[in-house]
Amino acid sequence: MEARDPELQKELDATLQARRELGPEYESALIESFLEKVDQRLDSAVDRRVRRQLAEQQMVVARGGAKPAHGGRGFGERFGFGAISLVLAIPLSAIGAVNADTPGLVISWIGIVGVNAVHAARGWPWMQRRAREKSDWED
Repeated sequence: MEARDPELQKELDATLQARRELGPEYESALIESFLEKVDQRLDSAVDRRVRRQLAEQQMVVARGGAKPAHGGRGFGERFGFGAISLVLAIPLSAIGAVNADTPGLVISWIGIVGVNAVHAARGWPWMQRRAREKSDWED
């Protein structure tokens, strides 16, 4: 395995070494601690990317370019939702796998994919038209 982030690889190695030394009774705490470090690392990477994208959009607007037409849902919202769901997928996957093995992992990922699919469907033109139509229940 080629490590993209040598510091994170060192953290993983230290966590595994601590698990060997402390035994399985501390495994949950060690995993949680490592996942928090991964979560922090992902958050900082997402923040940097979102800031860079917002700066690029501001430059386009400042130069007189058109604003993106996403129906009020720009890149930041879509990317942020996707990134947050992936960050939350880490502990949800761990919880599902620990409590129910492979079926728990599969069920947690079905839920994650479902939530992202519903969020993505909000941007589809036929969904926007449907939301604008008056409901049968309204007077």
